[in-house]
Amino acid sequence: MALMGQMMAGSLLISSLIKHAARHAAETEIVSKRVEGDLHRYTWRDAELRSRKVAQALAGLGCQAGDRVATLAWNGYRHLEIYYGSSGSELVCHTINPRLFPEQIAWIANDAQDLVLCFDLNFLPLIEKLAAQMSSVKHFVLMTDRAHMPAQTGINELLCYEELVEAENGDYDWPEFDENTASSICYTSGTTGHPKGAVYSHRSSVLHAYGSALPDAMGCSALDVILPVVPMFHVNAWGLPYSCALVGCKLVMPGPHMDGKSLFELFENEGVTFSAGVPTVWLGLLTYMKANQLKFSSFKRTVIGGAACPPAMMRTLEDDFGVEVIHAWGMTEMSPLGTLSKLTARQMSLPTEAQRRLLEKQGKVIYGVDMAVSDDEGNELPWDGVSSGNLLVRGPWVIKSYFGQTGSPLVSLNGQPGWFPTGDVATIDSYGFMQITDRSKDVIKSGGEWISSIELENIAMAHPAVFEAAVIACAHPKWDERPLLVVIKKPDAELSREQLLEFFEGQIPKWQIPDDVVFVTEIPHTATGKIQKLKLRDQFRTYRLPGLPTV
Repeated sequence: MALMGQMMAGSLLISSLIKHAARHAAETEIVSKRVEGDLHRYTWRDAELRSRKVAQALAGLGCQAGDRVATLAWNGYRHLEIYYGSSGSELVCHTINPRLFPEQIAWIANDAQDLVLCFDLNFLPLIEKLAAQMSSVKHFVLMTDRAHMPAQTGINELLCYEELVEAENGDYDWPEFDENTASSICYTSGTTGHPKGAVYSHRSSVLHAYGSALPDAMGCSALDVILPVVPMFHVNAWGLPYSCALVGCKLVMPGPHMDGKSLFELFENEGVTFSAGVPTVWLGLLTYMKANQLKFSSFKRTVIGGAACPPAMMRTLEDDFGVEVIHAWGMTEMSPLGTLSKLTARQMSLPTEAQRRLLEKQGKVIYGVDMAVSDDEGNELPWDGVSSGNLLVRGPWVIKSYFGQTGSPLVSLNGQPGWFPTGDVATIDSYGFMQITDRSKDVIKSGGEWISSIELENIAMAHPAVFEAAVIACAHPKWDERPLLVVIKKPDAELSREQLLEFFEGQIPKWQIPDDVVFVTEIPHTATGKIQKLKLRDQFRTYRLPGLPTV
């Protein structure tokens, strides 16, 4: 018989994170720019007390273990309280992305069978239209105080969040239960078909918080002031509401105020040292700062993910503003972190340009995730930085099935089952650095050879006159597909098709250079800030490349 360890037992529960912060970082601030427009301040001790009151209030509404509590809300202290008050009391926190189509929002709420929906003040018109379609929702809670409650509304018995909280005394003990119990649910952005639900457990969420805070990951510390630009409805703000409690740092939340001016002022006034967000957010912030010749005084590093970060943006942040960029990759099905790009001691001895090329990749896995690339038959490909294949992952914070769906998405690698197919095409080099070369559905196949749309977009983004770029495949009678470059120019910039195509010469093989350039005023994005290639392909479905005969 195996010898068993003689250690105390204790479940890994989300409530343990905020209990820890309230006890050991009691006076550390949580600052929120509210939807109402003002700035709210309190401490981790205050947040834990109010989270207990939220748990009491939800019980008073009839919520029982396993019931879903949905949110349509920005990053703020009330949203944080619902995170902990619902999950901590054995309910399931369901963050819904308000940027989705209204029909998708209603569909998601019904699919998850949400019992309570808590939403921010500026989403009231949306919920008034959707309430009748949300058949499972029994209680609608407006996340504001009595002074901001509407005099009239189309929602029957609309509840006031602050009144619910203030009616409770906080005399509540966080329950103990199985750490594998569901803690929260996030739906994919649903670019094809209906969104799918990823259900996280308390165990997976706490492990993810540990992993993400490691020095070779986000490197969160009690010395930090962290501002998650990535919304709390986007895969739990990449776990930062949990990681910040784990390390007991100051947390700053911008609410809906995410324009360049508002973000810069919040960064400076609160002494933000670390942030995380998608590339499109940083585009807006950098544009504002350059236009006003501004610099950061405290901001030192950021994690950029959600979509591949153009190397030109990384270099601007690092060279012009002194901000270390940690390139990251993950997905909803992974809670979401998978890889982050941080150098080892050995790699720090490489020439500067070699270091930069490594850091421009999506990086190495953190403990808790394993990865591999395979061919279409499930055979593992070598880690040589050249062999490109299907990216597979596994680990304790990777899903094994989707909510409410039969069957499993998992596949086999070298005959061994249990790997999640990400849908990304990637290479892994001898250092273990992974680089996404495309989404499997976005890769361009020209004359039997693959062309990476991401590589072409990165080159275009390095041109000083380009604001944003996207590459899609266009049909070609001889080569099957050829790349079309879609570009937004910077304001007042002069740039021709010929000048931009010439910019590609010498950077990639000639046959990979796009066949044409289209200048537009807008590129569509998904609700999570990724370029919406599906919509772009539909928009240019009948586009004829130059030199082809008209039909």
